[in-house]
Amino acid sequence: MNRTTRIRHLLPLAILAFIPVPAHAIPAITCHCFTDRSYDPARPAVADPYFLATTQNSFFAAVFNVDRKTIVLKKQLGTSADDLWVAYGIAARTGMAPERLLQARQDYPSWHDALAGQHLSAQTAGELIYRALQAGASDSGLAEAVVDDLLLRHRLIGAPELRALRKRGATNQELIIATVIGSLTHVPADELFREVKDGSKSWGALLNAANITAANIPTDIAYLLKQHRG
Repeated sequence: MNRTTRIRHLLPLAILAFIPVPAHAIPAITCHCFTDRSYDPARPAVADPYFLATTQNSFFAAVFNVDRKTIVLKKQLGTSADDLWVAYGIAARTGMAPERLLQARQDYPSWHDALAGQHLSAQTAGELIYRALQAGASDSGLAEAVVDDLLLRHRLIGAPELRALRKRGATNQELIIATVIGSLTHVPADELFREVKDGSKSWGALLNAANITAANIPTDIAYLLKQHRG
């Protein structure tokens, strides 16, 4: 191939390099890889990020009847946990398709704006979610309302204890894992959360003491949901 031919072949590639590509056209790949996945007494908190993520994903999969691998993949492709909670939470309450809601979220700067025209009421969205929308809650605030609504509806925690945990600053992951361990061991979730926050225990240590393994978390959550259905 002579020099002129090479230039003719390379020119289109050079031009493409300068064509702007919309940011939303390139999915943000997020690695949800955990190097530590088991409890180590010598480093009791080292696997806590994995335990928190696994418990949240397992609870999500169970309450919405979706494959946990699907949820993990969506997160890896850039969908935030907050967006997933809001989309699936409102879909479960209203019958809307979660994918339609996720697409709507991409078209607006916030969930509040994306849902403004959906004519949601306290009867359709649920009182907690509706109140959060009416108050102009942030995306994370709406996600918290969805998680709170699910835990209360499935009778895994009482309203006073839930409010106490939120007041102490419990995240969705922390609230879920504390509630799951508390429900299985009959220890108040608020007490478990305080033990972790004051440094006397780790989530891994609490799971280990309760004989709850990461592999069994999905089964344990399914058991709790079935038990509380009556």
